[in-house]
Amino acid sequence: MKTKLLWITLALASLNATLAAAELVPLPQQPQAAFLSAQVLNRYHYKRIPLDEATSTKVFDNYLKGLDSEKFFFLQADINRFEAERPRLIDAVLKENLSTPFAIYNLYQQRVAERIRYARSLLSQGFDFESPDSYQYLRKHAAWPKSEEEINELWRRRVKNDWLRLKLTGKDDKSISNTLNKRYDNTLSSLAKVKSDDVFQRFMSAYAMTIDPHTDYFGTRASEDFDISMRLSLVGIGAVLQDKDDFTTIRELVAGGPAALSGRLKVGDRIVGVGQGSSPITEVQGQRLDDTVALIRGAEDTTVRLDILPAEATPDGKHKLITLIRKKITLDKQAAKKSILDITDGETTRHIGIITLPGFYLDFAARQRGDKNFRSASRDVSQLLKEFKKDKVDSVLIDLRNNGGGSLDEAIELTGLFIDKGPVVQQRDSKGKISVSSDLNAGMAWQGPLGILINRGSASASEIFAAAIQDYGRGIVIGETSFGKGTVQSVIDLDGLVKNPQPKFGELKMTIAQFFRVNGGTTQLRGVVPDIALPGMIDEEEFGESSYDNALPWSQIKAADYTRAGNLAPVVPLLIDKHKQRIATDQDFKYLEEDIKEFNTRRRENKISLNETERRHEREVQEARIKLREKNRGDKAEPTGTGFQDDGLQANERNLEADIALENTRKNAKDVLLNEAAHILSDEVALLKAKSRLAASTLPEVQ
Repeated sequence: MKTKLLWITLALASLNATLAAAELVPLPQQPQAAFLSAQVLNRYHYKRIPLDEATSTKVFDNYLKGLDSEKFFFLQADINRFEAERPRLIDAVLKENLSTPFAIYNLYQQRVAERIRYARSLLSQGFDFESPDSYQYLRKHAAWPKSEEEINELWRRRVKNDWLRLKLTGKDDKSISNTLNKRYDNTLSSLAKVKSDDVFQRFMSAYAMTIDPHTDYFGTRASEDFDISMRLSLVGIGAVLQDKDDFTTIRELVAGGPAALSGRLKVGDRIVGVGQGSSPITEVQGQRLDDTVALIRGAEDTTVRLDILPAEATPDGKHKLITLIRKKITLDKQAAKKSILDITDGETTRHIGIITLPGFYLDFAARQRGDKNFRSASRDVSQLLKEFKKDKVDSVLIDLRNNGGGSLDEAIELTGLFIDKGPVVQQRDSKGKISVSSDLNAGMAWQGPLGILINRGSASASEIFAAAIQDYGRGIVIGETSFGKGTVQSVIDLDGLVKNPQPKFGELKMTIAQFFRVNGGTTQLRGVVPDIALPGMIDEEEFGESSYDNALPWSQIKAADYTRAGNLAPVVPLLIDKHKQRIATDQDFKYLEEDIKEFNTRRRENKISLNETERRHEREVQEARIKLREKNRGDKAEPTGTGFQDDGLQANERNLEADIALENTRKNAKDVLLNEAAHILSDEVALLKAKSRLAASTLPEVQ
């Protein structure tokens, strides 16, 4: 009982602390890091801009946008309060004085607490769900609220919508109130955990991205996370963790990792303390997730001790102490992986090899130190292509959807797997000098039919690869127009520049060049336009390079000296005809198009009814549509992006098992677009087998 009372007391103390989060001030090294960043950017950035009042104004606006993009917290009076600083905010960098950015953040923190306090007060008042209220949920283009009355009305509608969403799922008033109160507690708790490093990161990102959309600043912890994402490995215990109810909770155990091999940990277990070797345990309940993760990670073959509150235990239940030896963990889920789709066409079945590539990763450090087994995207894909040859697949599809890029070298190496030799990408630096990067390795890892699947989230290295494959006539590009990022970034270690013995200043990701296709064009702004278009839900005006007002313009240079590997021009129209014929009778594709149309209509309306009768009718229509689709398909397998009813909950509010089950359901849902892309490649295989002359001009010559 004593332990339980102590836990409640600590929880209440933590909550009270969130209501009055301390004001944050810059750390001593941060003004120095800001000034050093400005010097580097001004000297080496591809697009040098004057550090004048106009730039300062843009930094000011970007910073506010990063804090309150939907204008739910600041009043117009708050913006006016700092108006005098708008034309001189750049002085925070040049004069090493970060007081204004921190003052703006501290006011933001205060306003969040005030809005949450007001939202909580509404829960006991009840709502009239018979009135013809509506709620505008996207507000990035709205004006700042002009008064307390206006922002209170905005929050009344927001809370009313949150309440109604939960009510429509069958929850009673008490349960709804508890859920929303807990949501507000979590918001305030997260706010109280913000550190000076976070504020500095936000401000420096606003400054860096004012120069161009892809220049950014990484603090020391963000730098480490970036490095992990590139090398796809870390040293730790092999557990995916999440913050749930102020506990660091195990969401997944990585197969073969120390946590899984111990047999003593399971999903849902909570880590409440971490100890290094034989040192005392440090309590981590209520601590930021990244702080806990930093304690759990460490050097390979060292000992970490975990104080575990089992998943089934109550907060005052019995703990267990587990000792693990840290090991290198490979992040295989983020690596290239293969699958095979069997496409039936009459009495013929064709096998389409699918390679899903989430990013162009490369372990730079391992390659630099001469490790012959360093990991990279192109090496992994090369191995998968060897396996596909043994599997006797008829065609290969590289799925680059939502692949935001990565290593430029890897884009070149990957292209080299599908062409013989030749230029892959051209670069123009800040002085106008043009260089050509080429694949120098003779031969191809795959000479057969090839397709590339892209969407608006395919960017940078993805676009270099897709553009090269398209320019060489080596494969068919299918999907949506890509992101439109045509610039090259390099990561600058600020600590390395000034020879700091320990990480202190962080890193800059800085645009140093613009890249061009081998045909002389660029993907900048326009992206890679697919040979065969598939529908998507992304609004190009809201997402992609063209959505940035400071993006570099499209331009063109002289084409590189290259020889096309094939000519797909005669094939593509035939494939488009077959594609149109098929989707005209493909029920799942029709459902997807219906959903996209409805989604776009709702997005344009940007308004949702707060009348319960109207919302229940909308929900009933949706449920009837789902049931009809299930009946028409003869099963309950929903295609991607359809059929999931709103439960009114945020991700961290769901029961962990239910949240994982929902994630798996979505992950395993039928991928309509991938399936259609595979059918297109199957059609190509059929055409090339039926028309040998066409095949001779389409496929690369086998040496």
